[in-house]
Amino acid sequence: MKTVLITGAASGLGWELSRQAFACGYRVILTDMNTVLLEARAEQLGDAEDGRVICRALDVTDGDAISTLSVWLQEQPFDLDLLINNAGITHRSLAEKTAVPVFRKVMQVDWAAPVELSITLLPQLKKSRGGIINIGSMAGWMPVLGRAGYCSAKSALGQFFEVMRGEVSRYGVHILMVYPSFLDTPIETNALGHDGKPASHARSMVGRMRSPEQLAEKVFASYHRKQKRLFPDRFTWFASVLWRIAPDLYQRLMMRKFAVELEQ
Repeated sequence: MKTVLITGAASGLGWELSRQAFACGYRVILTDMNTVLLEARAEQLGDAEDGRVICRALDVTDGDAISTLSVWLQEQPFDLDLLINNAGITHRSLAEKTAVPVFRKVMQVDWAAPVELSITLLPQLKKSRGGIINIGSMAGWMPVLGRAGYCSAKSALGQFFEVMRGEVSRYGVHILMVYPSFLDTPIETNALGHDGKPASHARSMVGRMRSPEQLAEKVFASYHRKQKRLFPDRFTWFASVLWRIAPDLYQRLMMRKFAVELEQ
């Protein structure tokens, strides 16, 4: 039985990925900061006594906690086959009005944490010839008003793991980058405002809202096919292409669609 570890597993896309992993026959290690919800989710998945569902409280920004997790994994009678870096945070605020600590927090959760966790657990993934799935964002491919920090973090995430893929493929470690657009998950309802408190205005979007259930299925199907990148929303993918071939036109269209962000 293969083992997967999922961050931010208690809600949103993380929970749907956990359900999909369980359905695919994986032993699932659920990690999240919300320990109460985490334990409830484990009970929903199945009987934890058979060892197929394991809960671990984890703050992905805590380096000591990551080290402790690594040691714990090394002591287990099974190998780690797959790491899914799903935990994330966003903000909705203009760059000029946003407190610098908000940018730091977004970068820490969305870039530094997956990087540290992946590097720390890489020896175990090399041993199992396993893989890493990173939940990025189309916001890392193109600019979006009111998301300067989030776009920066997701862009850095993509670049880091595109490089890392080329470096670790010789060990049999596979990396899948997932680039979703607008999902119906708590990441947006929990978005930070300019002062670090919950954002007060609704999000702007293009295209239609996607369900996390559908994406979770596509993620595992793509990983099992050894795909390197998954662009589940073709409309947003086209927008990213437009940004590359006609950036001025893209900027005009974006400023029209996201004009409400300029009023915040």
